[in-house]
Amino acid sequence: MLSVLLITAALMMLRLAGELVLSALNRAEVRRHADAPPPGAAAIMDAATYAKSVAYTMEKSRFGVLTGVFDALVLAMVVFGGVLPWLFGQIGAWGAHGAVWDDVLFILGAGLLLAVPSLPFDWWEQFRLEQKFGFNKTTPSLWVTDKLKGVALVFAIGFPLLWALLSLVQWVGARWWLWGFALVFGFQLLMLVLYPKLILPLFNKLTPLPDGELRSQLLALGERTGFRAAAIQVMDGSKRSGHSNAFFTGFGRFRRIVLFDTLIAQLTPKELEAVLAHEIGHYRCGHIPKMLAVSAAMLLGGFGVIAWLAQSPWFNLTFGFPPGELAPAFLLFGLLSGLVTFWFSPLMNYFSRKHEYEADAFARDAVGGAEPMVGALRKLAQKNLSNLTPHPWFSAFYYSHPTLLEREAALGKA
Repeated sequence: MLSVLLITAALMMLRLAGELVLSALNRAEVRRHADAPPPGAAAIMDAATYAKSVAYTMEKSRFGVLTGVFDALVLAMVVFGGVLPWLFGQIGAWGAHGAVWDDVLFILGAGLLLAVPSLPFDWWEQFRLEQKFGFNKTTPSLWVTDKLKGVALVFAIGFPLLWALLSLVQWVGARWWLWGFALVFGFQLLMLVLYPKLILPLFNKLTPLPDGELRSQLLALGERTGFRAAAIQVMDGSKRSGHSNAFFTGFGRFRRIVLFDTLIAQLTPKELEAVLAHEIGHYRCGHIPKMLAVSAAMLLGGFGVIAWLAQSPWFNLTFGFPPGELAPAFLLFGLLSGLVTFWFSPLMNYFSRKHEYEADAFARDAVGGAEPMVGALRKLAQKNLSNLTPHPWFSAFYYSHPTLLEREAALGKA
């Protein structure tokens, strides 16, 4: 059991060291280009905007180092300090032998308690760092309200889902994890439909895109690309942030296109058409079912590992829990699996970036040229103060999208 603890500690230190090295490499790369922007950068940002993007990137990186070290220390204290077994014993004493609701409460309560130490960092990032660079639009009361709504949703949705999941052991026996996978994956598919209707409106106001040139242009794009959506909606993202985005949710006849109001304010109709064509490209190129298949495979593998760990007495005993208990195995897997999956990030991001290139190419063909997409990407980079010069290793681990210069090159405009 001591060897398991040592391996866990080593994995924690390796991941933290990897994150710190990658962050240091990225800052060094940004500093190297601070006074000598790469070719093509001048066409994207003027000197003042580029300098501001460098400052924003550097401050975010330094803040990320602080939060990364803090989070690693909290995780180590929780995993090795006996806090979780103590909490498990306290909550377990409330229920009868074999009860499931107390195990669910243990998982949700532990997750909630683990989120509390990071709240001051979340506040600082929103009201100091983002505020300094003009991105923060939220208010302290809205920030608090969002957190409380998030906690309420975790318990309203998480409690019945976890209760059903943990009860499967009693209902179907040793093969519970196969049924558990089916339950959770089915729930994920259901949320693709319900999220924009039931959950997103709790945080943001969604309104139909008004009649006019933009709506007609986007609907025409959908017709000629074979993509029909139930609605095109505008989200009031500007009440929280100056950052912008666009996405579609759902599938089949439940598809909805969502545009941030900030995005509409920043781009021309032709550029918005290119952005929407990019999102449609993900659909037309089959990226959505591919990613769902990968997600399903990873979820199934995760459930298989949890079932194996829960049946291995050494695992729970190593971390101070009674053997055979499923709830601790679930929680520990959630806390520690990232120590391993972190090192597979470059592989996952490689395929994600490949999909982005394909969606860009689809958008270029759909709107009759690369100029609208390039124009949209450049404006988004300007408005979001994007880092134009990340270190290749850093982008490999953290970037699901290619850099702007890489995307322009692929579009034939670099």
